[in-house]
Amino acid sequence: MHKAGFVNIVGNPNVGKSTLMNALVGERVSIATFKAQTTRHRIMGIYNTEDLQIVFSDTPGVLKPNYKLQETMLNFSNSALTDADILLYVTDVVETPDKNGEFINKVKRLEIPILLLINKIDLTTQDKLAALVDEWKELIPQAEIIPMSASNKFNVDYLMKRIKELLPESPPYFDKDQWTDKSSRFFVTEIIREKILLYYDKEIPYSVEVSVETFKEEAKSIHIRAVIYVERDSQKGIIIGRQGRALKKVATEARKDLERFFEKTVFLETYVKVDKDWRSSDKELRSFGYQLD
Repeated sequence: MHKAGFVNIVGNPNVGKSTLMNALVGERVSIATFKAQTTRHRIMGIYNTEDLQIVFSDTPGVLKPNYKLQETMLNFSNSALTDADILLYVTDVVETPDKNGEFINKVKRLEIPILLLINKIDLTTQDKLAALVDEWKELIPQAEIIPMSASNKFNVDYLMKRIKELLPESPPYFDKDQWTDKSSRFFVTEIIREKILLYYDKEIPYSVEVSVETFKEEAKSIHIRAVIYVERDSQKGIIIGRQGRALKKVATEARKDLERFFEKTVFLETYVKVDKDWRSSDKELRSFGYQLD
């Protein structure tokens, strides 16, 4: 008997979805930083054993869209409700259960197993956690509630056990040696964008997109040319920094991570270009791989 299925991870921004995804898959599939809107795409991480295959999907945090980019991010989250065999709804001990009621109502209507994960339990008391569990039980009665801490790996093993028990019988959907649905180029853009999220303040990271112009892989090395797109000339100046120092720091840190990721020597060239209003352009968003209605 072989089991296989799609286990989709949804929830509001900053509740720990990407950290959970990495803990479950065992690979650094989703970038995880302290900033909201880190995940912009739906990213699959595939967990394989001889007799099962779990296709995890990390999705952008659910939010009310203010511009076209955020609309496409919400599309990824909504699509995760339509093709899941098991839904992991991630919340934490900080946010209130009534946040994003519209999305929760969609979750309540699902007829699949829902595992509601209350993350970051190390940041609260036993009494407060018990009260929170009661609130969620009332809100989504059919959900199985699991308190956990993804960053400390608390209850991750139990969660994996429950997923394996609930997984339907099915042949595998992907080759057994495949661990993600994304290309090498995609992970280059994510790793560079992660460094920008970490090293720049305020609105800068949210105005940035990264594109890989060339990716030449050889036996022991990879040559990459990447372009960082911003919306305004002033942002370009901030990204580059005085005498190019800021951009050099981003490129150096990204290159180190890329070498660990690909296990090869990486030569990385980075450039900054202005592309006004790319976050609101259908054409530009499609070219960056976003899903439009």
